[in-house]
Amino acid sequence: MLPALPITPALLEAARVSTAWPFEEAKKLVARLEKTPKDGPIIFETGYGPSGLPHIGTFGEVARTTMVRNAFRLLTEDKVPTRLVAFSDDLDGLRKVPDNVPNKELLAQHLGRALTAVPDPFGTHDSFGAHNNARLRGFLDQFGFDYEFVSSTAMYRSGAFDATLMTALERFDAIQAIMLPTLGEERRATYSPFLPIHPESGVVMQVPVEERNVAKGTIVWRDPASGTRYETPVTGGHAKMQWKPDWAMRWTALGVDYEMAGKDLIDSVTQSGKICRALGGTPPEGFNYELFLDENGQKISKSKGNGLTIEDWLAYASPESLSLFMYQNPKSAKRLYFDVIPRNVDDYLTFVEKFPAQDDKARLMNPAWHIHSGAPPAVEVPISFSMLMNLVSVSNAPETSVLWGFIRRYAPDASPEKNPKLDELAGYAVRYFHDFVKPTKVYKAADEVEREALEALAAAIMALPKDASAEDVQGAVYDVGRAIPRYQDLKAKGATPEKPGVSAEWFSAIYKVLLGQEKGPRFGSFAVLYGLDETRALIRKALAGEFVKG
Repeated sequence: MLPALPITPALLEAARVSTAWPFEEAKKLVARLEKTPKDGPIIFETGYGPSGLPHIGTFGEVARTTMVRNAFRLLTEDKVPTRLVAFSDDLDGLRKVPDNVPNKELLAQHLGRALTAVPDPFGTHDSFGAHNNARLRGFLDQFGFDYEFVSSTAMYRSGAFDATLMTALERFDAIQAIMLPTLGEERRATYSPFLPIHPESGVVMQVPVEERNVAKGTIVWRDPASGTRYETPVTGGHAKMQWKPDWAMRWTALGVDYEMAGKDLIDSVTQSGKICRALGGTPPEGFNYELFLDENGQKISKSKGNGLTIEDWLAYASPESLSLFMYQNPKSAKRLYFDVIPRNVDDYLTFVEKFPAQDDKARLMNPAWHIHSGAPPAVEVPISFSMLMNLVSVSNAPETSVLWGFIRRYAPDASPEKNPKLDELAGYAVRYFHDFVKPTKVYKAADEVEREALEALAAAIMALPKDASAEDVQGAVYDVGRAIPRYQDLKAKGATPEKPGVSAEWFSAIYKVLLGQEKGPRFGSFAVLYGLDETRALIRKALAGEFVKG
C-alpha cells in the first residue's frame, strides 16, 4: 500500500517550482493529463525480462519510477489514482542459457520455448519464468515497493490483449512500414510483428507470415524444419508480438502513461512510440537513463556478470544508500562498483540529518524526500561510516563489539539498542574493511621529515588534556604542520610568513604512514574517537616500522 504523502499548501507550491528531476518528470504527466483527461488511474510501468535473475538495474528502474510517481502524487494533491505495473516479459523465448543458473543442460534442451514453458533449473517452481517472476516479486517486496505484478503469459492467454492484438493484425502493413526500414536486408525478408507459438514444440517461432486473415484473426506460417503449414490465432496466447511491436501493444492495451528506459533502448522507444500511435494509442512519457559502468568504465552486462549485484551492495550498505545512488544524476553514466558504496552511505546520512531543518523547497531537492516518499526517518548516527571504517582500519576489529568500545568513548550514551542504525553501520564497516580495504593497504615508511613531524604530533597530543576536543587535536595537527617548512603553505587564504597555512601534503603523510591509505578522516575527530593514548601508540608503532613490516 502506498504511504500517505504529507501535503501542505506550502509544500505543494514548492513542488510546482521544484527542479528536482522527479518533479520535472512528473510535470510532464500533469501536462499530459491536462491536455488529455483520463478517467482511470495514471499507469506507471517498469519492464523485466525473466530470462535472467533480477538485477540492480531492475531495482534502479522501479526505484526511480516510484520517485516520479510520488512527485506526481504531490503535484496532484494525491487526488489522481496511480498504479505502478511491474511487467514481466515471460512469454519471450529462451534465447540462451544464463551462466548463473544450475542444470544448464536441462535449459539447453528447451531453447526457443517460452520462459513459462521452460522447466525450472532450480526445481522450485513450475517453470523458469515462474521462478524468476517469484524472485522479482520477492526482490521488490524486500524494498517495500508498491506495485502490481503483471505476467505477459497471463495477459496473452487470458485474452486481456486480444482486442489490441486484433487491431495490430488489421494494421499489420502500418507496423511493417515502421519496422522494415530499421532492419537489415536479410531480416526484412522474413520479419513479422507476430511470432506464432508452435502448437507442438512450444517454441516461439521466428518465421515469416505467409498469409493473414483479419476476419478470422489468424496468421498462416510454415515450420522451416518440417515444411508443415499452420494457421494460428493471434489471440489467446497462441502467438506473441516481436519486442518493439509488443512494447507498443502493451502501452496501448494497458494505457501506460509513464515508462523510463535505458539509453541503449532509445531507438526501441522511438519505433515503439510510432507503432503505439499506429494502434491508436498514445506513447507514454518518460526519459532514457544512462547505463551503469564497471570499475574499468565498461558497460555492465548481465551475461558478463561485471559490476555489482543487489546482494553485493546490501552486504556492505543499506538499501537507502542504494536508493540514493539511483536518485543521483540518472542521466549521467556512473561507475557501479564497490568503491562507490562508502560515500553513498555517508551522503545518505547527511541528507537525512539535514532534512528536519530545511524549508519546503530545500526538502523537495533533498534526495531523502524521494527515497522515503516524503517522510524520512529520524536517524541518530553521531559517527560517519567513513570514520567507522577508519576505526576498523587501525583497530583491525574482527567484529562490531570491538568498534563499540571506541564508539562509547566518543558518544557515551550510544548503544546498539538505542542506536540500531549505528550498529548496522558498524557491521557494514567491519565487513567492507576486511573484504576491500585491508587487502589494498600499503603503509609508507616515514622519511626523516615525516618522522620528525609525527614525533612532534605525538608530543603535542600528549600535552593535551585527557578531555581534549576534536578541535583541540585538530589545532595541534595544524600547529605541528605549519612549523615544518615542507608542509607550510604561504598561498593559503589568510596565510602570513609568521603564521603560514598547512599544505595537504602534511595530512597525506599522516594517512599514508599511520593508516596505509591516500586519504583519511578529519584527524582531530578520529583521534578523539580512537583515543589520545591509542593515537600516540599508533604513531609509535608506525615509526617503529611495525605496519610496513606487516
